[in-house]
Parts: sequence; C-alpha cells; structure tokens
Amino acid sequence: MIVDVQRRGRILVIAMQRPEKRNAVNRELAVALSEAFDTLDDDDELWVGVLTGTPDVFSAGTDLSGGADATTERGGEYGLIRRQRRKPLIAAVEGPAFGGGFEIALACDMVVASTTARFALPESRRGLIPSSGALFRAIRALPLHVAKQLMITGAELTAERAQDLGVVNEVTPPGAALDAAIALAEDVCLSSPVAVQAILAGVAAQLEPADAAGWAATSDAVDKVMSSADLQEGIDAFFGRRPPEWTGR
Repeated sequence: MIVDVQRRGRILVIAMQRPEKRNAVNRELAVALSEAFDTLDDDDELWVGVLTGTPDVFSAGTDLSGGADATTERGGEYGLIRRQRRKPLIAAVEGPAFGGGFEIALACDMVVASTTARFALPESRRGLIPSSGALFRAIRALPLHVAKQLMITGAELTAERAQDLGVVNEVTPPGAALDAAIALAEDVCLSSPVAVQAILAGVAAQLEPADAAGWAATSDAVDKVMSSADLQEGIDAFFGRRPPEWTGR
C-alpha cells in the first residue's frame, strides 16, 4: 500500500507510504495520491483533507530515478500541484519536506509541522529549478528575499522559523503533527462547508492570473536548465554521491 487513506468522519486522512524512498514521488505514488484527492473532491460527505507522510519524513519530492511522469490529468504534478480543489487540505509534516515535498506543502491550504520538520528547495544544487509551483508560491508565502535564498542556495527552514515567516500554521512536538492537523480539520468542520468552499473558490479566483503567469515563468526557467550541461552534471553527481563540478553552461 503506497498510500494509506482513512476516513475520520468528515475528514479524509491521506498518508504517503514509501519510506524506503523518503516518500519520493514516482508514477505509482502520484496516481494513488490523485485517486485519494479525487475521493476528497467528489464525495460530498467529506469536508476536509489531511495529507501526511511517514513518521520520519514528509516527502523528498520527485523520485529522480523514476518520477519523470509523476503527473496525472486531473491533478498535475504529484496528482496535486495543479489540481482545482474545492475543499481545504492540511499538510501534516514530520521530518524533511524537501524540493517537491515542500512544493506539496505549499500547494495545501494550511500546514501543521512538528519540530522535526525541515523545509528546503535544493533543486539548484542539482542543476534544476523548483518546477512544481514553488517559483511563484514560495514568493507568495515567504518574504521575497527569504524565498530567493531558499531557491538559489538550498537553505533549510526549521518548523519554528517557517511558522515565524507565515508558512506554517502550527508547530507541535515530535510525532504530534498528524493529530494536530486532524484537530485543525475538525475545527474547520465546525464551519459551513458551503461557506468554506466558497471562500476557497473566491481566493483561488483572485490568484488565477498570477498562477498563470507563474506557470509560464516556470516553463521558461525549465527550458533554460534543460538545455544546460550543468543539469546533466547535477544529476550525475547526485547518483554518483559526489559534489558537482559546474561549468556554468
């Protein structure tokens, strides 16, 4: 079972279960996640979703050895990143949320993180760019200079720092992020689901032009790195477990 899905009343809890790969997303995991999000979106008895990983890691993002096609028609990257969601989704983060894992959290509506959580966008250290929404969602969620630092240096944020900057809603002790996220989801369920969904739709409608521009800029940036020698060097260095030797070409 690569994704564990549990109903808790009006709440759907979705847990990535690929710990041997640090919950890195391949095609199989993306499809399973997309099916779970389809259930959340389409079942009127469900009002809120909670997305989590395993006890030690949220997600390392794309599986570089098998995640090139980790997209779905309805959800885009990871079955989530481009999804037009109707219902709130809360990320419950334990351990690293790196690269695409951080982008998954940024695609959620709220984030609960334990003190073990760490957030980073280290793609530039591999000759890549954040291509699953962070190029525009990070500068929306974080101060501009902090977002730039994360993306061009691979620096990490602790849960506490991420909360101070407004990315994380609540910080918990280790192992308590999921319970706190479920409690937050239960709090959301005290509100009218019609009102909640109307609010999310209203916010999304205002962001649509900026999102379109963000995806266009992301596509341009991807095109630039895809034709570079640095990209192949970064991937070779990653699999060779060695520092890359950049040429700037």
